[in-house]
Amino acid sequence: MKALMGYLAGLLFGLGLAVSGMTDPARVIGFLDIAGAWDPTLAFVMGGAVVTTFVGFRLAWHRGDPLFGDVFHIPTRRDLDGRLIGGAALFGIGWGLSGYCPGPAVASIAGLSWPLAAMLLAMVGGWFLARRWS
Repeated sequence: MKALMGYLAGLLFGLGLAVSGMTDPARVIGFLDIAGAWDPTLAFVMGGAVVTTFVGFRLAWHRGDPLFGDVFHIPTRRDLDGRLIGGAALFGIGWGLSGYCPGPAVASIAGLSWPLAAMLLAMVGGWFLARRWS
């Protein structure tokens, strides 16, 4: 049941990305183009996600235990290190250059293009490099 809920959550996430238009890298590039033809769509999608997450976490904490697991898995580290900051910077640079972040990239695989393929290959390569480095 836990795996099924994970798949359903991923499907809902992908559907939300598709409906909101966030699988189109031009939307992200348009959001970053504050001096030109600025597109605020990404801000509204992120705002909706923040509100939904805020409400969802409040409801989950009142339950005490998760529905499909033994305990909630919450990160315990609170420090900022070079790997975290470097990874965040690389994520932002890659997102800004390609217009894709991992969620929309995977959701867009059906319409595979050369820029999308290059981004996916760079992402997978980054995972392997990060594992070898640590």
